[in-house]
This record gives sequence, structure tokens and C-alpha cells, in this order.
Amino acid sequence: MSSMGLLLLLLLLAPPLWPFSLPPPDTPEGKATIASLILSVLERATSFLKKRLPEINLDGVVGFRVLEGCCFLSTWLVRWRVSELCPLPVHLQGVQAQWAQDPQLQPLSLRLGKLQRKLAPLLHRTIVYLKLSDPEYLREFQPTIQPGFWKLPRVWSHINASMVYPTFEAQDSFSEEQSDMCLAQLLGTRMASSQPCRLSDSCSSLMTTPGCSGYCLSHQLLFFLFARMKGCTNGLFHQSQHYMNLFCANMMDLNQRAEAIGYAYPTRDIFMENIMFCGIGGFSDFYKLRWLEAILTWQKPQEGCFGRPDAEDEKLPKDIQHQQHYLIRVKRREKQFADGCSSHNTATAVAAMGGFLYALAQSPPANGELRQATPAPPTAADMDGSMPAIHQENKTHAFGPSF
Repeated sequence: MSSMGLLLLLLLLAPPLWPFSLPPPDTPEGKATIASLILSVLERATSFLKKRLPEINLDGVVGFRVLEGCCFLSTWLVRWRVSELCPLPVHLQGVQAQWAQDPQLQPLSLRLGKLQRKLAPLLHRTIVYLKLSDPEYLREFQPTIQPGFWKLPRVWSHINASMVYPTFEAQDSFSEEQSDMCLAQLLGTRMASSQPCRLSDSCSSLMTTPGCSGYCLSHQLLFFLFARMKGCTNGLFHQSQHYMNLFCANMMDLNQRAEAIGYAYPTRDIFMENIMFCGIGGFSDFYKLRWLEAILTWQKPQEGCFGRPDAEDEKLPKDIQHQQHYLIRVKRREKQFADGCSSHNTATAVAAMGGFLYALAQSPPANGELRQATPAPPTAADMDGSMPAIHQENKTHAFGPSF
């Protein structure tokens, strides 16, 4: 089948994506309505976490920690603000504190506060269960579920479509075990004597290999996100922004492919993971209103989780299944429940929803996206990666917290 014929078939077969449309987010009323819908999703997801707490894996907990970083004022920041004479900068306050200053959004700030009080003890208790269920994995990745690890962007960047790979390589050679080893090496948790920001030549090669797709690609981005969270700047990490630009350009391409085939269930997890990671990386292009509309419909209303749809009616022709090849891969540590709930799906959804709230609070929306949408012209530094993220202020819009 020709590519034009396949595209037409994709468009004809794509089911209706959502039963409602969100209001325009450029009015106070529209912003409040969207935020309330997102909060309802997060409240139900937190109830799911509470019910399944002994069974949730570490990857599932990460999504809720990212949510915490997006929306809640960290305890250490509360201590730092000793008086009204020393107010926090807006970009450090989090969604909850910013809404508290707006009379129209104060009820939502109160809901966020209630959610934080419910979520905080649950996240604290997860450590007990993870020590029993997967102690080795916890030892290596416990930093990622510590309060304050995930920091949101102070500046927004934009995708450079010219960086999309002409073709994607097959994922068969991607090893999650090897990726985990490199991530733990970067975190400094491989051995008791390990130091963060160290990497071997093999890890450097693995995490910069071009042509990756799916979870291979998102793990490459995760590697550089970890480096940013840990403050790694030497050697390869001097080029971190270049690689983040490259990977998120390709993750955007894959998300657009997922959208083109109607967000078929097997693509949803990586679709939301891409929004989660590239949002943390500061790429506001991922906060599209139509993507939010779609994700809001994927939650199981009774269980509060995300996972396999109750009525699986997405049996696509082989031509379309081939397109999904670059978008799906079963995660080794995925936790699927009998009722179709997925620990990882829920985590990526929660983190993505937190990012949407953060973007909504940080900037007036434009062009169907929840942020300032005017891209800056590319510079030589965008292409060669010589400019680290901390020096991006002159060509991006400063809104969120610093790394």
C-alpha cells in the first residue's frame, strides 16, 4: 500500500478520540475548568495508589513524585521562606502556591493541598513495600523517588523538526538491563563507593546511539534528565541540551504517529512517557490541548488507574500494526493488574497531568497549546549542542523553576 493510501486508511479508521472538547484555556473560567478536570483525574489516581500500595512498583511511584515536583511547594522551600519579607520567586512556588494568590483559583489550590496531604504519607510508605518486593532495584533507583529529585524547567524550549531521524532502527537490540546499569552508574548507586556523574564508554555509546525509537529513545532522554537532576556538566554532559533537543524532536515525531493511528492502546504508555520526560526537559510543545483531551478519557473511572481499555476495539490492519512497531515495547518491570490497570500507565499519566497543570499555571496558552508558543529562531548552538541549558534564557521564555 502506498504511503498516501496508508495515511488515508489511518484517518478513516481512527475512532472518535474523546466525547467532549475542553473550553478555551485563555480565559480564567476556561483555565479553572481544565485544571478542575485534571485534578479530578489526579484525585482518582491517588485513590488507586492507596488501594494498591503494596503492589505498586518503583516505576509507578516515580510518576507521583514527578507530580509532587510539578504542583506542590516542597518542604525545604517552606522552611526557606521564613517571612513575608522573604517571598519565594513565582517560578519556585509550584502550582498550589500560585493558585492560592488568585481568588478564582483558590478553591483549586485547596483541593491541591488536600491531595498533597493524602499523597505524602502514601509515598513515604511505598519505601517499605519496595524494600520487600524489589530491594536491589530500589537500592539503585531510590534517588528518583526521593522528595525534591525531580525539578521542573525554568525555561521553555521548542522542538526543532529538522532533527528528526530519516528512519528508526529496530528496537530488538535494546537492553533494559544495560540501560538500567548505565542509569544507576550515572546516579552513583551501582556500588557503595560509586560517585554520581561517572559513565563508561559503553554507556556513553548506548545513550547517544542515533535512530532509537520507543523506550530505547525515552531511556536515552532519561539518562540526560538524570544528569541534569544530579548537576552533571562535564564531558559528554556539556552537550546535554543538544541530545535533549535531538531526542525530544524524535519523541514528538513518534507521538504524532501515535495520534495519527487514533492513540491505539499499545502506544498510549510511551505516548504519555514522552510527554512526561520531554515536559520535564522543558519542551512545551508537548503540552497540546488536544493531547490532554485524549488522555483525560483514558482513565478507568471506577478504579482510578490507567491501563487496558475495558472494551478493546482497536484491532487494526497489519499495515497499521506495522506503524506501531516503533511505538511499543513491553517494559520488563511493568506491573499489570487483573482488572487491566497498569502501574506504569498510571505513573506516566499522573506525571503528564502534573506537567499540564504546571504549563497551565506558568503561561497564557496560545495556538492550542498550554504555553507561550512563539519559537525562537535556531542558532548554531542549537545544532552543535555547545550551549548548555543554563545559558538558554536569551532564546526561550523564562517561566518555571531552575534545575
